[in-house]
Amino acid sequence: MTLEEAQKTVDHWINTVGVRYFSELTNMAILTEEVGEVARIIARRYGEQSEKESDKNKDLGDEMADVLWVLLCLANQTGVNLTEAFEKNLEKKNIRDSNRHKDNPKLSS
Repeated sequence: MTLEEAQKTVDHWINTVGVRYFSELTNMAILTEEVGEVARIIARRYGEQSEKESDKNKDLGDEMADVLWVLLCLANQTGVNLTEAFEKNLEKKNIRDSNRHKDNPKLSS
């Protein structure tokens, strides 16, 4: 599925099953909450914090998909074409960062 298809799929679902989009402000709060859930799993599973028994069965991929879902909602609501935005962002990174990471002594093995 492309980003464009994902945006259309989310829009269709929202307008048929979800009734309507939450406000942009509400969705921003939900996005923050969902990113926090991803952070919790990462911190406990891959970081120094111990994982609580109740967190051990949490699906990281599902939580990341929740983040993507809300991001797609926000893109639809604000008129952002994520395919175009991502391509433009990648071009910017390729120009600005073409040697930045190669020349960073902190990243050499």
